Parts: sequence; C-alpha cells; structure tokens
Amino acid sequence: MTRGLRYNISINRLKEKITAMKKNEEQITLSLRSLYRKYGYMPFKMSKFEEYDFYSRHKEFLVSDRVLTFTDTGGKLMALKPDVTLSIIKNSRDSAERNSVERYCYNENVYRVSDKTHAFSEIMQTGLECIGDVGKFNIFEVAQLAALSLDEISDESVLALSHLGVVSELLDGVEGEERTALLECVDSKNTGGIRQIGAKIFLPDKKIDLLAAIASPELSSAEPDELIRTVREITDNEHILSSVSELEAVVKYLSSSASGVKISADLSLVSDMSYYNGIIFRGYVKGVPTSILRGGQYDKLMKKMGKSSRAIGFAVYLDMLGFMEGDKSDYDADVLLLYKSSDDPAAVLSRINELVSEGKKVSAQTSIPEKLTYREAEIFGAGKTAI
Repeated sequence: MTRGLRYNISINRLKEKITAMKKNEEQITLSLRSLYRKYGYMPFKMSKFEEYDFYSRHKEFLVSDRVLTFTDTGGKLMALKPDVTLSIIKNSRDSAERNSVERYCYNENVYRVSDKTHAFSEIMQTGLECIGDVGKFNIFEVAQLAALSLDEISDESVLALSHLGVVSELLDGVEGEERTALLECVDSKNTGGIRQIGAKIFLPDKKIDLLAAIASPELSSAEPDELIRTVREITDNEHILSSVSELEAVVKYLSSSASGVKISADLSLVSDMSYYNGIIFRGYVKGVPTSILRGGQYDKLMKKMGKSSRAIGFAVYLDMLGFMEGDKSDYDADVLLLYKSSDDPAAVLSRINELVSEGKKVSAQTSIPEKLTYREAEIFGAGKTAI
C-alpha cells in the first residue's frame, strides 16, 4: 500500500505476511556466505577488471557476451569483470596432481547486461568453485550446496539436473552448424526440429528417437525415475547408461536429503558443451521467470585455460531476486511514525527506540512521503491510526 493501511491488520494476518516475505538480497548474501564457509569454502577476492582479451577468448562461457570496456593509462583495453569463475580459474593453483581440491566461495560485483533490466548493471554474484582432483564426493557436495542455496532463497524452489554425457554421445561425430542446431532444438524442446535435422544428416534412427524423447515435454517434466527408466529402455549404449547412472546417484542422494528443494532430472538441459561436461544443474524459485542458479562440471574450460585440474561450481544470480513476489510485497518501513516539529525530540526518539527493540523498521516523518510504503501508521502520542 502506498498511502498507508486503510484498515487494521490482525496480529495473525501480520504474522502470516511476515512469514511469507522472502529474504532480501543482503540477507541472502550473508546466509549463503555462512553456508559455504561451513563446508570449507574459503573467500576469494579479485580485481574488478581484467584485460579485455582474456574475456574475449572465452566469451561463449559468459552469460552475456557484451562487456564493458575502458582503456587504461598504458593503452591496454580493459574490461570490468563480467564473470567470477574465469578469474578464479586464471588465478587458482593447478592442484590435480596433488590429489587435493581447492574450495573457493565469492561475493563479487560483476558488470553485465541484466536479465531483469536488459541494460548494463552492477550485479552482486555469489557462488562457489571446487577445483582440483574432483571426484564423486565433490560432485555430490557441490550439488547439495546448490540445493541448500535455493533453500536459503525460497521455500518453493526446484533444482533441475542433467548429464551432458548423454547428449554428447548422441551427437558424437556431428559438427558445425548441424550440431549447434540440434543442441538448440534439444534445449528448446523442439522435437520436430530434432527429427528434421537428424534425418537430413542421416543420424541413426535410434539416436534421433532418444534425442526426441528426452526433449519431449512429457519426459523432460517427468519424475526422475520415469526419465531414467525410459532412457534405459530405449538404448543399450554403455556411455549413455553410465552417464544416466551417475545422474541417478546424485538425484537419489539429493532427494533423500533434508533440503526442502524439489529435485528434478531433465536431460534436455544443455550448456555450452565446449566448456561443460558431466553433471550440470539449474536452480529455479517461484516468481522468477528464469534460472537463478546455474552451474556444473567444467573440465573442458579448465583444459582450454591450460589447467589439468577438474572443476565444478555454480553461481547464484542475485539480480533475479527483483522478480520475486516477496520483493513486491516488502515495505520500506513497518511503522510510519508521524510527529509534529513541536514534539519533544527525546520523547519521539524514545518511542522509535521502543519500536526498533520490537524488531520493527521505523520511518519518523512530519508528513507522509509520497512513495514511502509501510505496514502501519502511528501518530506520536495518539497510537496507531488508519490514514
């Protein structure tokens, strides 16, 4: 409400509204940082900019290939950091040969085109990376932290997992424009396009059938058990079956954990396969039209950057929180306290302190600001009122 409450809200109703409110960006950032530290992920700090050439070589990995640039005093073209993962890889130790992993978490501002505003924005991005001799345990751990991250953000969220080994095997030998077109069809769940392109390039019928099946709305939205069972019925390819078994193990573990996040499996989820491999995931929360969390294994990116380590991680895109219904129902203040300039300042501050001690946000004003939103209004010395 923009001009105050026009009726009194009952105590129970107020409690319900407070409970339903989502955490704001700052609270979520602090919660996620605490969560990652508990699992041994150490903060990673970095510069706000890198040479533009560094990002231009890996622009396919970026969420947006549009980068803010400037020329430094030495004449080099520099870029404000559009991504954190690339910087962490560049500056991390190559620890695979030491049979160990490096765990990093971050809270960094990145500069890129926002999905919300469609303009360049300074966006707080948080997430984690596990780099080194990454094994099954590390994949389970990072996937679990992705689910727990969603749980910190919303009571209604979904973590969707896929395994790129399936689509990679089905498209083995397919290159160029045809491969790109087929991947786009799988990601957009265009089964007709899959069959048309597959027939055009003489892809075996069994591969076409499986690609079309995993991209179908029925199977991509099915329960994980049904998806995995169907794939096993369609193919006897050892590589595909091995990938499906890996996916099944992670899904079963996450589904049995204490997290309230819904776990789904969707083999039509594909990321840039020149960078990613193995398990990938995307996280969704109610009220946000696109994924708020994205990540997975990116061994291929490590290799492209001259590293022998394996890696897995994810990022949470906090700019997406603006879409959440909870943000729309939040208020600038719990109490608008209206006072007169002739009132005793000490007495007014005393009342403000009482309200703050009750956990309320207070805005003290001599008149009602035009754009201020608040739960209830109180005239100093007269108590609550409807305005």
